[in-house]
Amino acid sequence: MPNSDNRIYTVPELARDLGVTPRTIRFYEQKGLVSPQRAGSTRIYTKADRARMLIILRGKRLGFSLREIADYLDLYAADPTQSEQIRMLLGQVRHRIKDLTEQRQALDVTLEELRDIEQQSIDALKEKGLDPDTE
Repeated sequence: MPNSDNRIYTVPELARDLGVTPRTIRFYEQKGLVSPQRAGSTRIYTKADRARMLIILRGKRLGFSLREIADYLDLYAADPTQSEQIRMLLGQVRHRIKDLTEQRQALDVTLEELRDIEQQSIDALKEKGLDPDTE
């Protein structure tokens, strides 16, 4: 049995390990974000490929575009000190925080308006002697 550093995965094994579908892994391969080795017609993913997939999935979960994720991964490979990668990540994270903060503020305004309308509707139904909680 190979040690964990030499672990290899097939598409279904990696998908199961990461909690995604095989189609998801093939999609990221098609986009050039991961490049598995081949054993005949079988795609073989290494520990490094798994680590790349974790970065990709985390980036998508945090709302980064595929282009941003690809740029980040490219810098990781090109800069052994990872200083440029860290700078890029910091900039992207700050931008994402700003965007999400703006979205939260817009949502708060919308929720406040909806709550006002809800209360006005409840009050209007009560004035008519109707129960606001029955449809």
